[in-house]
Amino acid sequence: MWFKLNQLMKQNNKIYLLLIASLLIVFSAMAQQTKIFVHGKVTSKGDKLPIIGASVIEYDDNNRILNGTTTDFDGNYSLKISGGAGAKVTFKYIGYKPVTRTVGTSTTINVEMEDASQTIKEVNITGRKQMSTGAVNINERDLTFAMSKIETKDLEGLQVASIDEALQGRMSGVDIVANGGEPGSGMSIRIRGTTSINSGSDPLIVVDGIPYDTNVGADFDFSTADEESYAQLLNISPSDIQEISVLKDAAATAMYGNRGANGVLNIKTKRGTMSKPRVTYTFKGSMNTPAKPIPTLSGNEYSTLILEEAANAGTPLNTVSYQQFMYDPINPYYYYNYGQNTDWYSALTRTGYTQDHSISLSGGGEKAMYRTSIGYYDQQGTVIGQGYKRFTASLNLDYNVSDKLKFQVNLSYTKGNQDKNYSVDLLNSAYTKMPNMSIYEYNSLGILTPNYLSPTSTPQGSFLSFNYGTAKGGVYNPVAMANSGYWNVQSERILPKFNFQYWIIPEVLKYQADLDFENNAVKEKSFLPQIATGRLWPEINVNRATDNSTEGFNVQTFNKLYFTPKLGEKHDIIGLLQFNTYDARYSSYQEISSLSASTVLQDPSIPANIIGTNLGLYSGSSQARTLSLMGMIQYKLLDKYIINATVRRDGDSKYNEKNRYGYFPSLSTRWRVSNEPFMKDIKFINDFSLRASTGVSGNPVSKNYLYYNTYGTYGWTYLNEQGVYSTNLQLSNLRWEKVSDFNLGANLLMFDDRINMEFNYYKKRTNDLYFEKVNIPSSTGFTQTSQNVGVMDNRGWELSINAQLIKSKDWAVDMNMTFARSENEVMEMSENIPLISTPVAENGKYLTKVQVGNPLGSFYGYQYDGVYLNEDETIARDVNDNPIYTYNDKGQKEAVKMKFWYPSVGYEFQPGDAKYKDINHDGNINAQDLVYLGDVNPLLTGGFGPTIRYKKSLSLTAYFYFRYGFEVINQTRMDMENMYGFNNQSTAVLKRWKHEYADASTAPSDLLPRALLEKGYNYLGSDRFVEDGSFLRFKSLTLNYNVDKKFSGKFGLSDLRLWVTMQNIYIWTNYSGMDPEVSLRSGISSLGYDTSRSGKPQEYSLGLSVSF
Repeated sequence: MWFKLNQLMKQNNKIYLLLIASLLIVFSAMAQQTKIFVHGKVTSKGDKLPIIGASVIEYDDNNRILNGTTTDFDGNYSLKISGGAGAKVTFKYIGYKPVTRTVGTSTTINVEMEDASQTIKEVNITGRKQMSTGAVNINERDLTFAMSKIETKDLEGLQVASIDEALQGRMSGVDIVANGGEPGSGMSIRIRGTTSINSGSDPLIVVDGIPYDTNVGADFDFSTADEESYAQLLNISPSDIQEISVLKDAAATAMYGNRGANGVLNIKTKRGTMSKPRVTYTFKGSMNTPAKPIPTLSGNEYSTLILEEAANAGTPLNTVSYQQFMYDPINPYYYYNYGQNTDWYSALTRTGYTQDHSISLSGGGEKAMYRTSIGYYDQQGTVIGQGYKRFTASLNLDYNVSDKLKFQVNLSYTKGNQDKNYSVDLLNSAYTKMPNMSIYEYNSLGILTPNYLSPTSTPQGSFLSFNYGTAKGGVYNPVAMANSGYWNVQSERILPKFNFQYWIIPEVLKYQADLDFENNAVKEKSFLPQIATGRLWPEINVNRATDNSTEGFNVQTFNKLYFTPKLGEKHDIIGLLQFNTYDARYSSYQEISSLSASTVLQDPSIPANIIGTNLGLYSGSSQARTLSLMGMIQYKLLDKYIINATVRRDGDSKYNEKNRYGYFPSLSTRWRVSNEPFMKDIKFINDFSLRASTGVSGNPVSKNYLYYNTYGTYGWTYLNEQGVYSTNLQLSNLRWEKVSDFNLGANLLMFDDRINMEFNYYKKRTNDLYFEKVNIPSSTGFTQTSQNVGVMDNRGWELSINAQLIKSKDWAVDMNMTFARSENEVMEMSENIPLISTPVAENGKYLTKVQVGNPLGSFYGYQYDGVYLNEDETIARDVNDNPIYTYNDKGQKEAVKMKFWYPSVGYEFQPGDAKYKDINHDGNINAQDLVYLGDVNPLLTGGFGPTIRYKKSLSLTAYFYFRYGFEVINQTRMDMENMYGFNNQSTAVLKRWKHEYADASTAPSDLLPRALLEKGYNYLGSDRFVEDGSFLRFKSLTLNYNVDKKFSGKFGLSDLRLWVTMQNIYIWTNYSGMDPEVSLRSGISSLGYDTSRSGKPQEYSLGLSVSF
């Protein structure tokens, strides 16, 4: 049996060998029949010289490359042909017309190529600009929704770290405000107002069609891991950006669903073009001068003020206890250490310098195009200890395999390094620091030492009041803190993206797939030196070191099916079916230690103390996922009537199964009125269209796992068992915030496209507002929880005008203007919403609450009414301004004095005290006299500026940016005019009340209340410190010169451009602080507060761009 089976296998093996041999012979024969070689020479038709490096390519029927080669030094080539006789070979070279030949019986093909410049004839070209929503390209004239675009070539002369700073005032409806003047501080962006309370109102950033992650996981957001340092537009080099578009209404943002509910900032980066290899180098260098400081008292003026404060309080200052004000040469230590006139602001500030280098290589042919770039940015802050450095690298590659198949690869890398001050209110500390105090310490002999003067405590207090959560407060030596303390943030971001496009039916049905990976790592290290605080061992504030590592990783996929059938001139259809996924993971690790052996030992990994309040080891992690299915179709009839409809179904892991998914539709239309017969006689109108859109988008909550019931353990045990308790309520009914949007718009293009106007009116309503701290009955075991609680509206209008005022042979003058009005109003709110800040009988506090009928970001307080000039003015008066009287114990009639929070406080106002309006005329200033004082939302924003060009070689561009109709709480002014403690004050207090004025007309109009040491209520939260923040800023002025190409060509350059730019030139405002631009990114309780973080410096820049 086994013998027969073995014989049979041997026979089969022979058969298999014969079959394989036969197949090899057949394939070999076929290869010999189809594989042929062609050769020849490629020359120029004009001068008959050989063309070196010409491309010789064999294509198939789908225009896919089969084989290729290039010509040698003599113009010769040899190419193996796969298709045999009848195959097509194309000859290409930049600057010459392509030539295609069919392979015949002859294997020699010589070609003469004609110079393309010799064949150019005058033709009329009609082009239609395409607008990219990130998901689909639509002709600009066919847009049915609210969208605007700007090309970065108009911004190239500006010296900015991130592109959003250059966009201020240039796009209507987009409010961009600086978070501060520090390098790397970033910007706050709001598109059509604030749409959420706790879920965030930042727009979605999209880069080359892929959403850009801009939020750190809220589940583990340590105090040192803030949004500014984690992920923002600083990670994208402005030199790599080609254009920016903004999607405003729900119909436009429907492409991105729940992540685009607050609007979308769509960025398109530069890509390679069909050209010879082109190298471009750009340099920008600038000098930054510090913002103008607030004038403060000298050492002598300050000491006089303190003595007066104590005297007015009824207890003259005891200079034995307060030797800092003794000024006695017998005691050299105090005499020299506290006998100075120190300008702390000048000691902290400097002239900063910025350098920005970028170099790129781009080019390509019909099949492959590429662009790669590297950049280096280095900005030195105008405050010691502040700076920002960035290295960027990018590669964009496009490869057309055939007419049907295309690949794109994008790769970008960013490494950032930001230096910040350990205390974010360093400048505010410098303003209020005792000016009679020395920076460096004098010893007991009166000899100056190199040691910082940092006593354990001073009359101002000590460092113990420092708030580590906000990195503010406390008393310290500002110069020591700036030089020896640090807060360093290093970030690395890698974004590889892959794109695949395939025409299933050419020009009709296309499939596109995108795969994007994003890895973002942030390393934050900070150190609080003992030599700045003066605190002693064993306090945990001594040599405190923090090390925080945060990493985010996400994967996004997009699968798109485009449908663009050809239905003739009367009909046009664009269809899109899209499915996308988003998976994100975050992790964070933190170590906080203190009491290292020396200020030189600044790493928390060095043996130190980790036991104590806010010390120790921490970690956190978070994971989230979203799924989306979207269908969009746009139909155009007769080039006049356009309708666009979108339906989305989004799912988010932040909700339980009951509310995880939601439907979000949108509908938009456009009527091109100018194409109607009744408009044909109006020749000066090129396009006049009316638009309308409506839609709903979902805005998810900011935290994960809220629908889970989580548990924690107590810090103690009983019978060796640790207790377990529930840490939160299970929020199974939590719902999406739903943002409904209605938009009416008009577009007008006139006078051969020389005037372009766009107007939009919108109304946005957010339903099911998410609020994190809603009061609930304590019988539940909790006092607060998160809920959907209310309704909020944003409404307004936008107008943009682009006009070419002058157009001649040599001169051209353009004017760009944008205007936007926005109003925010809380429409409904649960009664269980607590006051954000509770009114108390305390100086310096404002009431903050979410009030129906008022905007979000409103603040409430007392109305300041000047100063009680004399004793008579301190008498309470009724509604008719008549004095209010009462009877004393003896039955005698006597006047009632104005009181503060009677009876719990019962302070009687005295001559020289601050005067507040008694709203209800009861003679008592208390919570019933609190009124609405203003809000942080501007009524009008925008910008304008001309561009003047001469002979296409010289241009001058100016731009102005404004915000109007919003209020700012000038916290710095409050700190510097209260005359309540030992803080230094501004020179405004030199006009303080010192004696009674019998005749009110003789009192100065700008008289301030009296100085009163730690008594009285002279700086209550009132409209005295609430100022109109409206401003007009001369944003930039750029003079640009393009060197004549004939001249630059002599040096082998294809392009040479020089420019000079000034930025933040001047600001017109009635605001008394350093800068009225206040961040919109703060929490509700601190919105609108100006604490004098670094003001915007004036910048003077030189620029050079050269290409070859």
